[in-house]
Amino acid sequence: MRIAGLYAVTDTGCCDLKGRERVRAALAGGARMLQVRCKDARPSVDVVRALVALGHAHGAPVIVNDDVGLAREAGADGVHLGREDTTLESARAALGPSAIIGVSCYADLGRARDAAARGADYLAFGSFYPSRTKPHAVRAEPSLLTAARVLGKPLVAIGGILPENGRALIAAGASALAVIDGVFGQYDIEGAARAYQRLFEEIL
Repeated sequence: MRIAGLYAVTDTGCCDLKGRERVRAALAGGARMLQVRCKDARPSVDVVRALVALGHAHGAPVIVNDDVGLAREAGADGVHLGREDTTLESARAALGPSAIIGVSCYADLGRARDAAARGADYLAFGSFYPSRTKPHAVRAEPSLLTAARVLGKPLVAIGGILPENGRALIAAGASALAVIDGVFGQYDIEGAARAYQRLFEEIL
């Protein structure tokens, strides 16, 4: 599955079965990929399975943040790994060769090189702008995306991204824009998603 376009990342309001309509709205607005991220509590297998089914109905892969076991049990398309999570090799062994495994690289090009060499399917950088979700995150510069193009992997930008500032990140090399609050924190989730996806249509 191609990793490009709006990469919607759930907030806690999407992490039970009542949140399915919020996810459906983001997908209807054009989200091309979904990450199930529920930092307050581990979502149930049933919730993740429901979101996987929704994503697939819209042609969008669905991955799970951090939790390889949950991703495998729920039939998700892969997992996203941070610095404190399991190794990429362990995740690959558990999920198989076709799984999508993304790695947070923060503002560290060396970490990105290592992850690419070890078989990561995409490399995530950020935070590019001030973020309400992670206000103390390390800050990355758009030039990092340009430098990382040589690694030959899809590049995901995250952190405080709005429709007004996302265009510059795509121009710098971002294949996808990962967004939480800019989509799920908005009253009109479908419209918010559409505004992000339109950036890719305008540039590409």
